[in-house]
Amino acid sequence: MAAPALAKRPCSSPSSSASCREAKRLRPAAAPVAMERHDAAAAAEVSTTTSQSQSQPLLPGLPDHLAQLCLSTLPPSLMHAVCRPWRRLLYAPSFPPFLSLYALLEDAGDGGASFAAYDPIAARWDCLPAPPMPSPPPTLCHPSFLSRRLPLQSVAAAGQLVLVAGSTQSLHPALCRPLVFDPTAAPAPRWQVGPRVPLAPRRWCAAGAARGRVFVAGGVGAGYDLAVARSGATWDPATPSAPWEPLPPLRDGRFSRDAAEAVCSGGKVCMVNLRGSGAKEGAVFDLVAGRWEDMPPGMLAGWKGPAAASPDSGDTIFVVDEERGALNTYDWGSDRWTTVTEAERLKGAAEMAAGGGRVCVVSHGGAKVVVVDVTPKARTRGSTTAPPRMWEVEAPAGRWVVSLHVLPRMTRPE
Repeated sequence: MAAPALAKRPCSSPSSSASCREAKRLRPAAAPVAMERHDAAAAAEVSTTTSQSQSQPLLPGLPDHLAQLCLSTLPPSLMHAVCRPWRRLLYAPSFPPFLSLYALLEDAGDGGASFAAYDPIAARWDCLPAPPMPSPPPTLCHPSFLSRRLPLQSVAAAGQLVLVAGSTQSLHPALCRPLVFDPTAAPAPRWQVGPRVPLAPRRWCAAGAARGRVFVAGGVGAGYDLAVARSGATWDPATPSAPWEPLPPLRDGRFSRDAAEAVCSGGKVCMVNLRGSGAKEGAVFDLVAGRWEDMPPGMLAGWKGPAAASPDSGDTIFVVDEERGALNTYDWGSDRWTTVTEAERLKGAAEMAAGGGRVCVVSHGGAKVVVVDVTPKARTRGSTTAPPRMWEVEAPAGRWVVSLHVLPRMTRPE
């Protein structure tokens, strides 16, 4: 597979530029991930008119519902290159979606926040509609923390993007309820509001996904409260009306100092309270036994940067060593980390996501996303093991990627 086009592209809406303008209101108030180079021929439009293409059958001689079954077996890049009706079908709610990258972006000029999705088939960024933010809204910057970005924590669970925690300008929790974006909703993607977070709204917590559910532990509210700092809960975003389910309390309030990734692997949720090579503490929640455990010493020692797990890779945990620029994987049996690849452009990694056989790492201060193909097939050439392929996707012009997830592509209206 070839790498995607790397030219900077303006953030463009699936239907019009109106959604991009709507996304800027934030300031005041995801088959395998086909990160392939979009062939120039795929962008060529057929010469038929719009009315002709809408009446054109998907496959001559077959009803459209049968044609969809046949076309669902084709690579998305091939379908996008053939004709306009097939391209429309790719984004229909009824058609199996390919995976895309979803990013929280910070505007370089004023620090405003917005959301966008990178479509690897069309090789472009599409703006998400603005979420229904509360007042005051979460902020990414604070005048007293010039060198630090305030986290707006998000989770990819059940094929949806969930905002779970953030900070206001006054350093209070910004979200008392999760905000959920469904990219495959019909007739168009939309945001919904979930149930209230247990005990109290929080920020600087551990957040992640565990078996399709949102997982939250620790954090701090408007003021420090040990009950909040030790609490945890899970919630299923596929059923928005369902309440949060509490977890047994943590042993202490160690997960209230900063935002942390909660990564699910082998039926256990793993999290470390601090990144880097300094002294840190870890915790593991056993989903089957329903109890907290100590993190294995080898796992804790090698957890030196952002982490992610890919359900389609056997829940393998990936961590990028920020100093070495090494992408490592963890083995539960030996309690050891193994280096997959090491590269200069992975140094200083800030955030990462995994899915569809790809690991996507925010690098260059958020200006680029480095994509690493970690599928076994891509790493094997003949009888030898080769370094994994790696390529870059540039952030939209004038914006930085703050965090990202792998989720199904967005539907598009007809």
